[in-house]
Amino acid sequence: MISTRRTFLAGSLATLAAAHPLMGCGPLPSSTKVHVMGVIHGRHRRSESYSLAVLEEAIRIAAPDVIFTEIPPDRIDQARCSFASTGEVDEPRTEVFPEYTDVVFPLSREMPFRLFGCAGWTRQIADDRAQALERIQNDPARAEQWAEHRAAQSDFAQAVAGRSDDPRFIHTEHFDQLVEKSREPYQRYFDQDLGPGGWSQINRAHTDLINAALDEISGEGLTTLIMFGSAHKYMIRRSISQRGDIALLDTADLFA
Repeated sequence: MISTRRTFLAGSLATLAAAHPLMGCGPLPSSTKVHVMGVIHGRHRRSESYSLAVLEEAIRIAAPDVIFTEIPPDRIDQARCSFASTGEVDEPRTEVFPEYTDVVFPLSREMPFRLFGCAGWTRQIADDRAQALERIQNDPARAEQWAEHRAAQSDFAQAVAGRSDDPRFIHTEHFDQLVEKSREPYQRYFDQDLGPGGWSQINRAHTDLINAALDEISGEGLTTLIMFGSAHKYMIRRSISQRGDIALLDTADLFA
């Protein structure tokens, strides 16, 4: 019975392959091609290896049809409209990110990509998180937890010293592993205290919005560039890699 079933399945797959010559040869043309780009926010202005000029060149090479940004959905229109009107972005959440204000929005004048807001942050979440972390830091009963969290951050800083702004290193599995390890105590000890601003919860909010946006463009064969802070990258890749309608690309290839 098992042998007969295997023979039937093999025959069925062969028939499908004949009808669809690209089957078994990688993603179909309608798959959404996705780059997940880890950015370093304000450090782009100070870095030589990952400067705003390097970032711009990488985006040009990627030639995206859509860019998913770390801007909340309810703020992307304000950012877009202010730039269209004045040439500057005056949306508070967006204007602190030079990757958008100095690169993405200016490039939108010549590259016909669409922008999506995919950040789960709100001002309330940020304020509540800051207050909760201050309480934890000053609570003697949690001194050991805080010390372990800070030690993990210090270990990460040492592990990436001299290359934390190297885009080719940032876009490696090793970097993602180091980030995940550095966030483990923070996630384990403080998630419940931080609520929507906890590491698990906020990344889930980001990836829910990213997946919803991918659903919206699914099947169109578009190239998508997801631009988020580099620490979020491993969570994003882990989430979207479960999808069957995307081709996840190696973003390190965008950097010479």
